[in-house]
Amino acid sequence: MADLIGEVDPIKVAGGLYLDDPRALSFGLVPKSNRGIFAINELPDLSERIQVGLLNVLEERDVQIRGHLVRLELDLLVVATANPEDYTNRGRLITPLKDRFGSQIRTHYPFEISTEIEIVRQEASLPTADRPIEVPWFIEDIVTRVSHVARASHVISQRSGVSVRLSIANFETVVASALRRALRTGDAAVVPRVSDLAAMVQSTQGKIEFDTMDDEDADQIIAALISLAVRQCFMEHVVLEEAGAIVDEFNAEVVVHTGDDLADQEYLQVLAAMPALSAAAARVAGSDDDGQLASAAEFVLEGLYFTKRLAKDAAGARALYRSRNR
Repeated sequence: MADLIGEVDPIKVAGGLYLDDPRALSFGLVPKSNRGIFAINELPDLSERIQVGLLNVLEERDVQIRGHLVRLELDLLVVATANPEDYTNRGRLITPLKDRFGSQIRTHYPFEISTEIEIVRQEASLPTADRPIEVPWFIEDIVTRVSHVARASHVISQRSGVSVRLSIANFETVVASALRRALRTGDAAVVPRVSDLAAMVQSTQGKIEFDTMDDEDADQIIAALISLAVRQCFMEHVVLEEAGAIVDEFNAEVVVHTGDDLADQEYLQVLAAMPALSAAAARVAGSDDDGQLASAAEFVLEGLYFTKRLAKDAAGARALYRSRNR
């Protein structure tokens, strides 16, 4: 209350002023915001006693400190943020205070994936590296699509919501995973791949709540959300003319290993031996950069697996792609 409205200043009292002397008062943030905008975040988290201190400010435009009725011609706009009442159990907004606010503006999560991608690009804090960081378009799409898939999932608590902070945290985690690999393998650029998406499981757990009775299967639920996002991204954006030729290459007893610890050159060697896969990866990547081609090749293989053209044996972030006929 002292920070928000004010308090009797003991230093002024010790200097000779009486307790009932208005000059002994020290004003808080609200009176000092006169002729300005006073914004307070998460208003329901304040105790009800402190919320009561704002009643006079919003209605009578005066403040009361320790029984002192101090009439000030306050000219300020009070703006407060709060989650909807059914979103949180941490506190509530007292009814008299809610009645004094002039209007309520309800916001929403981004409707379009492209909008959320722009927010992630703006807000994400990427690590400082001695090499360029290049995030392929499909990785951006998948990371943000995971949040959209979670918002439509019946196993995720929609009362608590899935905020854009999840997309930002997952984006930063995926880039960090790619940076760790680049530092180990010596790749020229930091380019996240589909195998780096496994790192999102841990960064997602703390930002969503489950409606299931048992939280022990949280890892499997999040992994399923990521898989669904990859499948949707591939089905919506990729038209793979070389699908049949790639499957034929795998039918010739070819297997491809992928993982978050393999260098770009290992993928380039695979692409050199598989012309159809190389052509598809180049078109998806839209670039001849080594890291972009390696990431696109992994995305194409994962898409062929989800469309049931290839078989996959996975263990964590590592995978082996093979023909379905073997």
